[in-house]
Amino acid sequence: MKLISWNVNGLRAVMKKGFKEFFEEINSDIFCIQETKMQLDQVDLFITSILDGYYQYWNSAEKKGYSGTAIFTKKEPISVKYGLGIEEHDKEGRVITLEFEEFYLVNCYTPNSKRELERLPYRMIWEDAVRNYLKKLDKVKPVIYCGDFNVAHQEIDIKNYKTNRGNSGFTDEEREKFTKLLNQGFTDSFRYKYPDKSDSYTWWSYMGNARSKNIGWRIDYFVVSDRIKDKINDAKIYDQILGSDHCPIELDIF
Repeated sequence: MKLISWNVNGLRAVMKKGFKEFFEEINSDIFCIQETKMQLDQVDLFITSILDGYYQYWNSAEKKGYSGTAIFTKKEPISVKYGLGIEEHDKEGRVITLEFEEFYLVNCYTPNSKRELERLPYRMIWEDAVRNYLKKLDKVKPVIYCGDFNVAHQEIDIKNYKTNRGNSGFTDEEREKFTKLLNQGFTDSFRYKYPDKSDSYTWWSYMGNARSKNIGWRIDYFVVSDRIKDKINDAKIYDQILGSDHCPIELDIF
């Protein structure tokens, strides 16, 4: 089974920058996107035509042009849930959960702590809520958790780790929350397959020609329940695919 995750930073914008070509070429079983930045009534015929053959699930933020997630899947899920079931966390369209026979799929766009860490306290509350949610699902069946998590977990996951320590996305607090999740029964699929691979990033700033210089961060992930980690065939980063400040990632499993 091939799964793709991509923060498109605006689906309508990336449609003009090669999304259709990548979507059709990759031919994934499940395709998750974050930061759709659109409402359901903005899903036009062009987008719908690309998704022929896929079931579509959209979760939009209350605020227009902000956040939002979507999942496109060839196989119809058993059940669908939008959000975490907690009102304070469910206004920004950040989570979609699909239940399949063998696993739960959770697509997530984690809140950014902001430049001055103004949203870090909320981020800590969010992290605890998501971890508890995933653990609850994991008691029922294995979980595949993917998306833009807005954290570079280890020093190997960010180009300039010394100068970025303490910045949003690389604070000790955010990294510790991710470590805690992994320590409670989950595996980072890319590091499981490539524990020592450096210079492998999924996000680059638009400033300073960061992408052409590969000055990036790995902040997009496929995390799986420990008990299915041996079913991971591969984890890929498509850093040559443009159109967003993030690139797509892939999980091949089962």
